[in-house]
Amino acid sequence: MSNPMVHAFFIGRALAEATSEQAERLMTDALSQLGQFDAEQRERLRQFTEDVMARAQAAEAAVVQNPDGSTGSAMGNDQDLQATIDNLRAEIAQVRVALQQYRAS
Repeated sequence: MSNPMVHAFFIGRALAEATSEQAERLMTDALSQLGQFDAEQRERLRQFTEDVMARAQAAEAAVVQNPDGSTGSAMGNDQDLQATIDNLRAEIAQVRVALQQYRAS
């Protein structure tokens, strides 16, 4: 192999093969990691969905078992709402009086 052109050809060919193998290995690793990431995200989403559904079912079961518990009856809610409205109106009237006194002084 005294001919430098033949020697350069074989070096170029070996370089191309090694580069191709390296690129193939890198691409395979990247696609593998992408697939693993996708699978992990899907699993996390599935677990999150199951958690949300379990919480919803637990809340629904609590309401079904004790319908008069924390929700109260419709009449009680109306009375509570009216009392809240009355309190807010009284507070607004107090603020108006205080504002008028402040403006007058």
